[in-house]
Amino acid sequence: MPPKKRQRKEKGSAEPAPKRTKTSKSTGTEDQPVYTHWLMKSEPESRIEGGVDVKFGIEDLKKEENQISCWDGVRNYQARNFMKQMKIGQLAFFYHSNCKVPGIVGIIKIVKESYPDHTQFDKKDIHYDPKSKKDDPRWHMVDVQFVRMLKRYIPLSELKEIHHKHKDSGGPLKSLALFTRARLSVQPITKEEWDFIMSLENKKQ
Repeated sequence: MPPKKRQRKEKGSAEPAPKRTKTSKSTGTEDQPVYTHWLMKSEPESRIEGGVDVKFGIEDLKKEENQISCWDGVRNYQARNFMKQMKIGQLAFFYHSNCKVPGIVGIIKIVKESYPDHTQFDKKDIHYDPKSKKDDPRWHMVDVQFVRMLKRYIPLSELKEIHHKHKDSGGPLKSLALFTRARLSVQPITKEEWDFIMSLENKKQ
């Protein structure tokens, strides 16, 4: 897919390389939970960074050819690693961040698994990484496709209130990554969390 003018990334510069973790003898991969659902943040309102408008909301995704776009510009190792776990057909919440009313607006699905992010090699791009090599890229991305809008917008404030209550009651959102790993633009969602959040779209506020 050709480069896009819009970009997205976590706030701040790229974090240092993470320490190595224990490797599974059976799979040869790092030991980590297996997730099948996700939350992916992007900014729906214009904001200029390095001369580039980083705006990319769900309406922008819907305007792309076949409503498909690469999810480029991620410069956080943990978020990158989550994308490397993603499989075709898995679903994610599209979350509007850094805006007047942040929250979950719709659903997208993974249509292409992790591959090198072209922006890391582009010297004119705000996410250029001079330490990344084409034969050993640091950063990866996936392709996502619009599935549908939620029946209603689920704001961060509502999720925060539920999370606060569930921490004490042991409810489904007690450990929601949106609050325990708030900095990440790509986050895992458990099946229990996914189902509970999906149930909220039918509730009037």
